[in-house]
Amino acid sequence: MWHTQAGLHRLRPSCMIVLAASLALCGCGGPTPDDPIGEWTGTLVPEKGSCPVDTPSRLLVDRETVSFIPAGGVLVLQGKRVSDRNRLHAQLQLRDMNHKPLPMVFEGRLARDGSHVDGTYGTPSCRAHIGLYRPADHPLERALGN
Repeated sequence: MWHTQAGLHRLRPSCMIVLAASLALCGCGGPTPDDPIGEWTGTLVPEKGSCPVDTPSRLLVDRETVSFIPAGGVLVLQGKRVSDRNRLHAQLQLRDMNHKPLPMVFEGRLARDGSHVDGTYGTPSCRAHIGLYRPADHPLERALGN
């Protein structure tokens, strides 16, 4: 009996290590470098006109759709994925106070190494480029729900 209890006592720390490693790895099946699916963030860098730069922009990509939210705002540009899976396009067509079209367009492309998305955002009063990166990933915290 003593040997059994001693064996279990030695086993518990190793089980804890295996459990911790398993939890850490359960979040590691993320997107591959050549797959833009997921969330990306970055800050607009104006090239021309007046562009919102005080809050990061977000890009959300899933299997079929692309959504771009400029400068943390409430407007969402929408698009469909195309055959070139690394090319991303989203747009929103509004009307200004004079009922004239007010187009908003995002064009982006996943970098060859998959590290970021190079993009351009444009409206009649703003043209900006943007580098979007995946937010820091913390798989253990995600697995534990933190």
